[in-house]
Amino acid sequence: MAPISAAASSSTKLTVRTLTDGGQQPLEIAHAIADWLGEARETLELAQYDFHLAPETAAVVGGAIREASARGVAVRIVYNIDHRNPIPVPPPPEPDVELIESLGVPAKGVAGVPDLMHHKFVIRDRQAVWSGSMNWTDDSWSRQENVILTVESSELGTAFLEDFEQLWGKDLVEETGFVAPRRLHVDGLLIRPWFTPGYGEDLSARIAGAIGRAKQRVRICSPVITAAPVLATLAQLVAEGKLDVAGCLDAPQIQGVVYQWHENGNVAWKLPLLERVVAGRFTGKPSTPYGLGTVHDFMQAKIVVADDVVFMGSFNLSRSGEQNAENVLEIHDPALAEHLSTYVDEVRRRYPPVQLPA
Repeated sequence: MAPISAAASSSTKLTVRTLTDGGQQPLEIAHAIADWLGEARETLELAQYDFHLAPETAAVVGGAIREASARGVAVRIVYNIDHRNPIPVPPPPEPDVELIESLGVPAKGVAGVPDLMHHKFVIRDRQAVWSGSMNWTDDSWSRQENVILTVESSELGTAFLEDFEQLWGKDLVEETGFVAPRRLHVDGLLIRPWFTPGYGEDLSARIAGAIGRAKQRVRICSPVITAAPVLATLAQLVAEGKLDVAGCLDAPQIQGVVYQWHENGNVAWKLPLLERVVAGRFTGKPSTPYGLGTVHDFMQAKIVVADDVVFMGSFNLSRSGEQNAENVLEIHDPALAEHLSTYVDEVRRRYPPVQLPA
């Protein structure tokens, strides 16, 4: 990993890297991944929603995986298959099955229709976890806002491995994520891992509860906000005007949500709540709408900061996210909360206020 500020976290066992649109190049991230994978001595388990690289970056990351396998590391990969959503919330994946098969390691496609295998994690030697919002694509590494998190913890590695084994054994999204969100302590920090769909609704309620208890600030980066508990709590806080609430969304994706809600009258009741939330200090990245061959420059970071508590991972704040295979780390750390709150503010200042369609 590239160097980070010592103030980014209170623990040396936890590192965070934030990405911005145009702020780094694909090869830089490819080498950071390869370096991290290169430390594996026994096992690597990879769960990747989208794994599709250009020849240069594929050579670096694929080379690291092949080298690990060649020196006796047991490598397994799961990836998403069988989903094409006509509206990009989130955008459909384009996993390069030919690339994955060329690595010469055991691999499985995990099906979920309409649910997604939306993870972006790696477990190294059962002792360290790589997670966050970043897919393994060149555009994710250079044209999107993303957050990468690594944690050294055998207890956390065990929790992620339990979820991985469910994915590997079940081959079906809806039968995974049944890993209890246990309280773990890593170098003095309280960390709780969450997995969906097993604990999807519980995760939304947990995030909403933390937002509702905040006394100073709430900061959010998420492509969309549609999970009812989170949306309702935010709408109430914005309406009261007593708390510092701000964030950034992906404009085309949230506009796509509104279109879906107009088409489906059963969820139109959420519209006033969303309108209330974005009427606050929320901006929207005017990313390129999803299309084959287009640049994928979405606002992809997924962070909630509520005072000194951080939620970060692969989970969009959405109803569909509750039903996908996702992971989130709940981390109680004032230094990390301050670091990521500043990052959210930097991202949202880049873009105009969210405009919802009439």
